[in-house]
Amino acid sequence: MSEPQGHFQRAIGLFDAIMIVTGSMIGSGIFIVSADIGRQVGGAGWLLVVWLLTGVITLAGAVSYGELASMFPKVGGQYVYLREAFGKLVAFLYGWSLFLVIQTGVIAAVAVAFAKFTGVLVPWFSVNNVLFSLGPFPFSSVQLLAIVLIVGITAINARGVRAGKLIQNVLSSTKLVALALLIIGGLLLGLNAEAVQANFHDMWRTVSYPAPGTSGLPTPLTLSGLVVAIGMAMTGSLFSSDSWNNIGFAGEEIVNPERTLVRSMAIGTAIVTALYILSNVVYLLVLPLHGSPDATTLAGRGIMYATDDRVATAVAEHVLGPAGAVVLAVLIMLSTFGANNGIILAGARAYFAMAKDGLFFPGLARLNAAGVPSRALWAQCLWACLLCLSGSYGQLLNYVMFSVILFYVVTIIGIFVLRRTRPDAPRPYRAWGYPVLPAIYVLLASAFCLILLFAPGTAEFSWRGLLLVALGVPVYFLFRNRFAGNVPPQP
Repeated sequence: MSEPQGHFQRAIGLFDAIMIVTGSMIGSGIFIVSADIGRQVGGAGWLLVVWLLTGVITLAGAVSYGELASMFPKVGGQYVYLREAFGKLVAFLYGWSLFLVIQTGVIAAVAVAFAKFTGVLVPWFSVNNVLFSLGPFPFSSVQLLAIVLIVGITAINARGVRAGKLIQNVLSSTKLVALALLIIGGLLLGLNAEAVQANFHDMWRTVSYPAPGTSGLPTPLTLSGLVVAIGMAMTGSLFSSDSWNNIGFAGEEIVNPERTLVRSMAIGTAIVTALYILSNVVYLLVLPLHGSPDATTLAGRGIMYATDDRVATAVAEHVLGPAGAVVLAVLIMLSTFGANNGIILAGARAYFAMAKDGLFFPGLARLNAAGVPSRALWAQCLWACLLCLSGSYGQLLNYVMFSVILFYVVTIIGIFVLRRTRPDAPRPYRAWGYPVLPAIYVLLASAFCLILLFAPGTAEFSWRGLLLVALGVPVYFLFRNRFAGNVPPQP
């Protein structure tokens, strides 16, 4: 007897959509990655340039992408836009990469971040607390909690979109307020004249610094070296600013999607970009950028060598004392929980759309009685948990950003393609600044991809990411006919 099927419910309004955008974007990155960015570019001014450039690219992508979202407000989001512009093969390559690496890899990494910061409150959760080993893979209490988190959030979202959006609204609004309070508190209570002098009297220093635990000396950067360093540093900032597109996956569950999708992406990315830039300004007003990995004080280690790269924790400790570490741990736990809720909610809709097109396992093209693709949710859950179990999620994330930005570039090019091939198609929203702004996005994002492909330290992982995408081509031709004939009928 087949399970009862429901239908998509239009339950996501503008506020809900903005909370999904902001909540999916803000995970753990903003609290950590500025340390590595600082080491790579060497100057406070260049640190801010990286975040400003990231904000420009993200906002340009969002306001351009909105044209496609308004044209095709369907479940599946970016997968659908690529299918309409370039056909099923390109769309499948995106969906293939989304399932194997992009969405599930991020889910695994964010869940592990949640578990690690839980360890600040409950020390039993530690990567060093190995419960048992599966062959060469140790299984720690951190991996256990990460898997429990993924399973728990998946179960909540399988109960219906209203349950998922309620969790998202509460957590996203809470962490937005908390991040704003952290910024205000840092400005009012943490202003450090010595840090201001150290950071801004020579803010355009162009020196690359070694990562903690590695040998090497600071290396002056040439102009070309600085360009490469900025590109490599943006891997962290772009990862922290990603997932703004996830709201598009739920197109058929959004009230007035032609307007809501565009507005939520533009407003959400603008809010997050502003908070990220202000957070980094506060970091530089409270702690010196430069320091030593061997120092024993917060100021001595600086932003570059904050313990475990936890810059925001160091800033909070400077402002609030030892209680600051606890405050930040709670904030990051809320942040990562909310981010994973939004990412898990959205991603499954893409696999549903693929399966409905006969390009993925047919059983995933089903809605449960609550009107959500529960089988796609659980398939996503299983793979993300396996990534946690394997311990490979950290390496996967090293080339997630290449695949992510590559498909953003192709998607934005789709705007130009559809303007030519479907000039008369309804466009409730036209990309702001077309053709200049979308072209700027394509150029900047393509330059970022090229840097990742050829820069030492990122080239290996980026080529692997490209190979992973390419492997989807034979998979597409091998399985498309097998899947297509077994797609279940929709009610």
